[in-house]
Amino acid sequence: MPFAIAGALVVGLSLGIFGSGGSILTIPVLVYLLGHDSKIAIAESLAIVGSIALVGSGRFARSHLVDWRMALLFGLPGMGGTYLGAFLASLVTGSVQLLVFGTIMLLASYMMWKRSKGGLADAGEDSEQAPARHFLKSMRDGAVVGVVTGFVGVGGGFLIVPALVILGGLTMRRAVGTSLVIISMNAAIGFVKYLQVLSDLGGRVDWTTIGIFAVVGIIGSLIGKSLNTRINQAALQRGFAVFLVVMALFVIAREAPSAFGTPATPAAQLQEGGSP
Repeated sequence: MPFAIAGALVVGLSLGIFGSGGSILTIPVLVYLLGHDSKIAIAESLAIVGSIALVGSGRFARSHLVDWRMALLFGLPGMGGTYLGAFLASLVTGSVQLLVFGTIMLLASYMMWKRSKGGLADAGEDSEQAPARHFLKSMRDGAVVGVVTGFVGVGGGFLIVPALVILGGLTMRRAVGTSLVIISMNAAIGFVKYLQVLSDLGGRVDWTTIGIFAVVGIIGSLIGKSLNTRINQAALQRGFAVFLVVMALFVIAREAPSAFGTPATPAAQLQEGGSP
């Protein structure tokens, strides 16, 4: 449990500093350290990261660093996409989900490394002065991120933040705050759908784990928000990107044999890829 608490703290720090990375860390901790079944871990991750993101977004909102128009533009299609993604997840085994999750971790590491190079640092403009552009592209991207969120339980901040900067014209800090609102919206609908999926499979989430992770993660996010402008984010992002590559390769190597093996029956899906 000490390792799990440390992991929850890092999850909160990541969300507070970068506006992303929470679920990327939460799911491996739940699956490989605590031994939770993969589908249950994904559901728990949605509740944990959604709670942390919701509280974290409050501090950004009080600092006027949330663009509510873009939050709705991304978030509403994202909620629909998340519901669809969670439904699609019920059709495959947990190992397949974790294999896709590992692949997405590689994408997240690339996006994190790219951000560390400063490619997005000055790409945004003050959103209140930015023209209303790329409306359909923003809604499309929101829906795509939602499907990813629902299918593998990641909040999608590593995709949302660059999209808000490039398409929405937001500054980086404003994009981070807005992404937290969107993550909390997507996570809420995804968690509700996953409760139904788990009920059909005879599984249930561990509310104690969710509570501990949420509380510790919220503390971490508040610390991360206070450190947001005081640390060398570029160096931290590069280090985090390398860590994600290592974790992604571990997950892929571990889950690929099961994912490409004999398809499991629905009753066995909770055990596929769930135990260390």
